[in-house]
Amino acid sequence: AELCTLGETMGLFTASEVGPLRNGAPATIGIGGAESNVAIGVRRLGHSAEWISRVGADPLGALILRELRAEGVDIDHVRVDPEAPTGIMIKVRRTAASSDVRYLRAGSAASRLSPEDLPEDFLAGARILHLTGITPGLSSSARAAVEKAVGEAKRCGATVSFDVNYRARVWKNVDPVPCLREFVAAADVVFASEHEAALLVGEGEPATSAARLATLGPRTVVIKRGEQGCLASVDGEIFAEPAFKVPVVDTVGAGDAFVAGFLVGWLEGRPVPEILTLANLCGAFVVAAPGDWEGLPTRAELDEFRSRRDIVSR
Repeated sequence: AELCTLGETMGLFTASEVGPLRNGAPATIGIGGAESNVAIGVRRLGHSAEWISRVGADPLGALILRELRAEGVDIDHVRVDPEAPTGIMIKVRRTAASSDVRYLRAGSAASRLSPEDLPEDFLAGARILHLTGITPGLSSSARAAVEKAVGEAKRCGATVSFDVNYRARVWKNVDPVPCLREFVAAADVVFASEHEAALLVGEGEPATSAARLATLGPRTVVIKRGEQGCLASVDGEIFAEPAFKVPVVDTVGAGDAFVAGFLVGWLEGRPVPEILTLANLCGAFVVAAPGDWEGLPTRAELDEFRSRRDIVSR
């Protein structure tokens, strides 16, 4: 696969009604995970992708594998763990304007990911290894797996992509900064929100934050700014692109769509401004539809979406 990624995907239970959970209330069952979202996004835009992880030998694990297989994502190196369950994510729309997401992942199959789950040839032919800051926070063995993956990417000459993707509930009482900075330093391309950049290098304007992150090691740093678009530092040169103005239905998964669009542009060798525009367009497409990954666009859908007169840059 052109892109290889590894990390946690969970069973996702989403309340269908706005308000608190109550007995008998309807809900939908799906899947959600930052790395698998990116893999699906890359596949829908016409490139090959592989996802590596562990899932439980249970219905949710089977659902995850079935969905990813249906999307054309390579799952040959996913391990079904008979001794640990698939993690669960519960999303409640507490009000029309806010969601409450809870994670039940302690002792999950994905938290048992280890270097032994990465066979010698897992990066054969891959051009990009994509990782997030979620995986090393799951457990010491998962962190060791990420470290092994980075080392193998360096050996193979693959580009290392790292999305900081800071989640406080993953790290609990552990200071995440040293670990996250370590992986930023090892990456070639880094994605961070303004909040995540501030966590790692202190408060500052987006261009300042990007420059500070770049001093840690990556040649390319991308600051995701939501409705304000994005800013990138590439070999010290600053690029900025505005977001597209669209009706917002669900912001969950927009960051992963942005990353998928950026990495596809990178794979295709596009100029930086075109890459950022593609990334912004993918993010805009996803916020205009409900779900974590369900709204990720195909190439034809993205072309049609961009041609609409009501979709404009801010």
